[in-house]
Amino acid sequence: MAENKNFRKKTDEELVSLALGNQGHFLCLMRRYEGKLLAFILRISNYSHDEAEDILQEVFIKIYENLNDFDTSLKFSSWAYRITHNQVISHYRKVRARPQSLPLDINEKILANLSSDLDIEKEIEVGYLKKAIKKVLANLDVKYREVLILKFLEERSYQEISDILKKPMGTVATLINRAKKEFKEELDRQKIKI
Repeated sequence: MAENKNFRKKTDEELVSLALGNQGHFLCLMRRYEGKLLAFILRISNYSHDEAEDILQEVFIKIYENLNDFDTSLKFSSWAYRITHNQVISHYRKVRARPQSLPLDINEKILANLSSDLDIEKEIEVGYLKKAIKKVLANLDVKYREVLILKFLEERSYQEISDILKKPMGTVATLINRAKKEFKEELDRQKIKI
């Protein structure tokens, strides 16, 4: 147990170094990221929980296989999210199914982030707003849905989003602005009153 406490204090990069020397340490990285990456997969896709867990397993295999190639100038979390992003796209291409709905776990803090940035009145009933946001996000182009999720649901910085999507920060800013515009237009198309 004392050993586990020591690992919690280590940075991701320190755990990567330890995992390169001993496979057992990779489990600490997996435990640290499994919940976050699973939530990310579920948010950007329309996959069932079981399917998302299968993708997560593939993600951890990819991370482990490429651990020697980890670029220490990047944050490990950005690198892990990038691999996750790629696996979701790869899986999507395999099944060629367009998402119908988006299972999102939107809590009030996330809702406040998104709604304040989109000038949505805060007095609106939260349950209705959650459903409306899910419906609108589900109908957005994947590139716009993903940047909105990374920015407002995952609360990633522009630099992290740039690292995850492998796009310049200026492009990320443009994508986020376009995504917010598309979000507002989709609200109008669906005649959702928020």
